Amino acid sequence: MRPLVLASASPARRELLERAGVRPTTRPSAVDEDAVERAARAADPGLDAAGLVVELARAKGEHVASSWPRDDDAPVVVACDSVLEVGGAVVGKPHEPHVAVERWRQMRGGGGVLHTGQWVRDLATGATTSAAASTRLRFAELSDDEIEAYVATGEPLEVAGAFTIDGLGSPFVEVLEGDHGTVIGLSLPLLRRMLLELGVGWFEVVSH
Repeated sequence: MRPLVLASASPARRELLERAGVRPTTRPSAVDEDAVERAARAADPGLDAAGLVVELARAKGEHVASSWPRDDDAPVVVACDSVLEVGGAVVGKPHEPHVAVERWRQMRGGGGVLHTGQWVRDLATGATTSAAASTRLRFAELSDDEIEAYVATGEPLEVAGAFTIDGLGSPFVEVLEGDHGTVIGLSLPLLRRMLLELGVGWFEVVSH
């Protein structure tokens, strides 16, 4: 079995892998996401949302991979990042309650696209690949009271787009077109294809 390192602090991403039989080692990166985004947009002013999440995932993955000790039991490193695109604008984590409230007032009754970028490196060979998955969403028409109550739970403050699909925010997503995991933050079908591209079979990372 090949060990897999998840370069993320997200419990939801870890749980997705665990439900699929993968027992990852988690190693969150300490990347300054705002600095990475500024550098990426300076290098490519036309960078779209899907390209941005790939760049953010790459930065996180390279940070963890570069500090991993080199030994005979070299793991596969997986990094991810997600953003919501609404009306052509990128919507990240709101962090502050008033920002989350305002975003939900803008999003309610409308739609968006959740993009998740994924970066994978096999430390045994150095081979690397990256890609993005996108899922279309339509949100419920929430009342002001519902928005205030949801934001008061604290859940939407540190997640892309100010909502979750696997928690308290799930009743507010009425339509989902695409991979459910992409919205949580990790597309398993995409990860399987990326591993195969590097010559790593899915069941090589699954715990037996």
